[in-house]
Amino acid sequence: MKKNTKMVVGLGLFTAIVVVLQLTGAAIKFGVFSITLTLAPIIIGAALYGIGAGAWLGLAFGIAVLISGDAAPFLALNPVGTVVTVLLKGALAGVAAAAVFKGLEKKNTLVAVIVSGITAPVVNTGIFVIGCLLFFMPIINEWAAAAGVENAGKFLITGVVGLNFLVELAVNLVLSTAIVRIITVLKKQMKRDNQNQ
Repeated sequence: MKKNTKMVVGLGLFTAIVVVLQLTGAAIKFGVFSITLTLAPIIIGAALYGIGAGAWLGLAFGIAVLISGDAAPFLALNPVGTVVTVLLKGALAGVAAAAVFKGLEKKNTLVAVIVSGITAPVVNTGIFVIGCLLFFMPIINEWAAAAGVENAGKFLITGVVGLNFLVELAVNLVLSTAIVRIITVLKKQMKRDNQNQ
């Protein structure tokens, strides 16, 4: 099997994993939104196949978020702002994870995975917060007032994204050693396959 075909098949599998995890994970909620369980396969796919793969898997994640209904409260208010925010946060999280992994991989694979595992949720959550500030502050102000919080920015960080971010970060850090193992085994297999061609 040629290298490009293997990459397409691999990306297809990772895309399916990302979509299934997002659609099933949408039912698990901590706070307002569901926890993102899809960052680990995005990191693995990005580490194996590069920045373009990270962008693709992140984009697939964003599309699955839109399909799953997770973005429904925002989609009703500002469809364009929601689509831009959701797709951009996913794609940039994948790109950033791939870039960090590639930059650190030769020094230490475990460190590369850990830093990628931190980078992905930071970028994902950061772009979400920026999207909220640009497109959704009126509704964030209303939610804060309804919750009895005077400062909408504080409510955004603590009430909307805080717990979700911490859980996403913890999941990635807990899975780091497993991710390293998966990447190491798959990269060795890919190297053997390339040498046999």
